[in-house]
Amino acid sequence: MSEREIKKTSIREISPIDVYMLLPKTNCKECGEEACMAFAAKLVNREVTLEQCLPLLKKEHEKVYKQLWEMLKPPIREVTIGPKEHSIKVGGKYVMYRHEFTYTNPTAVAIDVTDEMSDEELLDRVNKTQQFNYEYIGTTLKLNMIAVRSTSNDPEKFKVAVKKVLENTTLPLILCSFDSKVLKAGLMVASKARPLLYAATKENWKDMAELALMYNCPLAVFAPNNLKLLRSLSKTLTEYGVKDLVLDPGTLSGEGLGDMISNFTMIRRAATKKGDELLGFPLIGTPITAWIENADAPVEVAEWNEAYLAAILINRYADILILHSTEGWVLLPNVILRENIYTDPRKPVAVEPGLRTLGTPGESSPVMFTTNFALTFYTVASDIESAGIDSYLLVVDSEGIAVDCAVAGRKLTADKVAEAIKEAKMEEKVKHRKLIIPGKAARLSGEIEEASGWEIMVGPRDSSDIPKFLQEKWGKP
Repeated sequence: MSEREIKKTSIREISPIDVYMLLPKTNCKECGEEACMAFAAKLVNREVTLEQCLPLLKKEHEKVYKQLWEMLKPPIREVTIGPKEHSIKVGGKYVMYRHEFTYTNPTAVAIDVTDEMSDEELLDRVNKTQQFNYEYIGTTLKLNMIAVRSTSNDPEKFKVAVKKVLENTTLPLILCSFDSKVLKAGLMVASKARPLLYAATKENWKDMAELALMYNCPLAVFAPNNLKLLRSLSKTLTEYGVKDLVLDPGTLSGEGLGDMISNFTMIRRAATKKGDELLGFPLIGTPITAWIENADAPVEVAEWNEAYLAAILINRYADILILHSTEGWVLLPNVILRENIYTDPRKPVAVEPGLRTLGTPGESSPVMFTTNFALTFYTVASDIESAGIDSYLLVVDSEGIAVDCAVAGRKLTADKVAEAIKEAKMEEKVKHRKLIIPGKAARLSGEIEEASGWEIMVGPRDSSDIPKFLQEKWGKP
């Protein structure tokens, strides 16, 4: 396969045999797989990396390694922002649509501060950004970056603001100004922080490129609503030597909303479907512009517009967002949206099966079970814990499928429930032999009773009714 053919090969067209033909074919098992074909299949699915094939790292295979890397590299370049120990990766996407393949590197959300804010306000915003967290289906959702904006256009003020931020956070930074002198002042105190520089334009591209090369920083490119110019700037900057770019085609609302959606979509399509390497970079959106466009409107109007722009951009391929509001109602829906989009569509969201103890259960405590579908488990566990019920909860392996679907698809069976009881050694933990099963698994009650030897109590269909059910039906064994 020639290099030209490799560049034209899309992720959907790559087969394990294409990769296998370039591998050493030694079946050495050093990668952890039984054979090179198995390793090739996992490479295509991005379950392993090229570096795990140790023979490929030898000098005699250098050319083949480069061919494979070229074949398997994502159409959207992966860009690292921040120092190594606290860095964040953006981009690295392989496909346009989520159902085609898993999205990588969730959209990074940055909250802004400016060099004209008081110390108190600046530190308050930094702290709110760092401390933002929300537990969602077993995952802690967080914000990712701080954007330091120069509204004064004063290099010294900007330098002071950047220094203050660096002293109070380890989050990666975006340094924002169209004046290279201002950015250079910020870089003097952030030389080791590897911030994203925002942004190069047709007027300042050369000065910005020099800064990016001098400090080894990624560089954002700004050409609002002008894809031809954006691509031209990308070509100029890459030829100049700047390899880590982030593209900003402009965040527009109102009458410009359609253009914004179209621009982001066309850029990602050009990169993933047509192999346009000049547009194959992460995208940055700035919903913060809603505050400028609604400067005379009530704060809630700006926040609402910012919230919906952020949601649109998360859906439309933005890899980084800069926001102003720190209100939970603006941020929370968007980080949850992000989490849902960036799950693996090939795998159900599941938790480890096994026994969970909620509260401090004893030998007379109720025993219940649910499936290992993450949303089901965390909902059931939360309802039990919030009611203050000391109990045992068996999590049965249903291959990450909810109760009703698992019963219908035979992923949840009486034998699996009986085995879970046995593996958890429940007979050593409680005196009684009563198992409360989900109402949606009622049809399995007889089979579970026969397979386990336990008395079955059919519980409510909704876990929010568990406290009431136990109060009415659960007595001393």
